[in-house]
Amino acid sequence: MAVSQNSGPAGIVTRGIAGAIDLGVVLVLMGSGYLAVAFVRLLFSPQTFTFSQPGVFLSTSAFITVSTVYLTACWATTGRTVGNVVMGLRVITSGHRLVRWPLALLRAISCVLFAFGLGWAVIDRRRRSLQDIVLRTTVVYDWRQDPDIVVTHEVEHL
Repeated sequence: MAVSQNSGPAGIVTRGIAGAIDLGVVLVLMGSGYLAVAFVRLLFSPQTFTFSQPGVFLSTSAFITVSTVYLTACWATTGRTVGNVVMGLRVITSGHRLVRWPLALLRAISCVLFAFGLGWAVIDRRRRSLQDIVLRTTVVYDWRQDPDIVVTHEVEHL
């Protein structure tokens, strides 16, 4: 399904605020997961229960995994994360369509591992990050709450 009626590419400030909101969402998800694991441990051994101290490797791995899954799912289904909804943004392809799952996954991995790529939007005249340039995506202003946008990717005929 083509996405139309957007009002141009999003700038670095709007994208940065959306990213900060998404970081908060990921941290809340991670905290919720930690509390869920602690609760299960408490149920099975209440006498010896103590809160565990996750190591750096586990915390970093969990952050990368949760962030990647969150971004991929949001971009592939609606083109929006929570931060994007708040700021009125949508991630689309160069053909003005929602990104498909494989592209959403590649974009999520590159955004999580190479977040500094967002900085390129400051100097790019079309406000694209390095990830946008490489993967041919763009982040546009789009305030519409179109429920039909979730039914994505009509079959393209040759």
